[in-house]
Amino acid sequence: MPASPIEGNAAGLPVVVMASANPDKVAEIALLMEDVVDIAPRPPEVPDVIEDADTLEGNARLKAVAISSATGRAAIADDTGLEIDHIDGAPGVYTARFAGEHATYADNVAKALEVLDGVPKAGRTARFRTVALLSRPDGSELVAHGVVEGTIAIEPRGESGFGYDPIFIPADSGGLTFAEMSADAKHRISHRGRAFRALRELL
Repeated sequence: MPASPIEGNAAGLPVVVMASANPDKVAEIALLMEDVVDIAPRPPEVPDVIEDADTLEGNARLKAVAISSATGRAAIADDTGLEIDHIDGAPGVYTARFAGEHATYADNVAKALEVLDGVPKAGRTARFRTVALLSRPDGSELVAHGVVEGTIAIEPRGESGFGYDPIFIPADSGGLTFAEMSADAKHRISHRGRAFRALRELL
């Protein structure tokens, strides 16, 4: 059965609802999907979705399906995990709450540095993994993935970005953390940039 069309705006761009209410993430995704879709914000009356799947793709699907069902429109969601090799790939699906259920960005960064305290550079390897998912009201979906390898810095560096950006050094950055890079430079090599470029191609 063919996928149902996505409702378009006056300029002919498909309109999709953003499942995330995180303003930092929404801003990044809107930039990455510019000129491909017209992103509508998640309605404020739609409650938060409980992300209790055991995979990134599962959590992205939970969010996108819930928002699509609530709005009757196609919805975009993503889920991202930081995988630190020294602790067997954790925090993974618990990345946003690594330091606790209501952890701040600073709390999570501090937790990551704590578990790697004293670990030399060679043992601080990690990767970010993003799953981007678009769900349509008819139940059809598009799924894309993005991964970036890197290491965890000894201490936070840089003022840009959000989340773990001050301590994640992507392999292709010349030694800069994400937080030390411009937005454009980050998006060219980031996990989220790669996932949403792949989703753009699928669209």
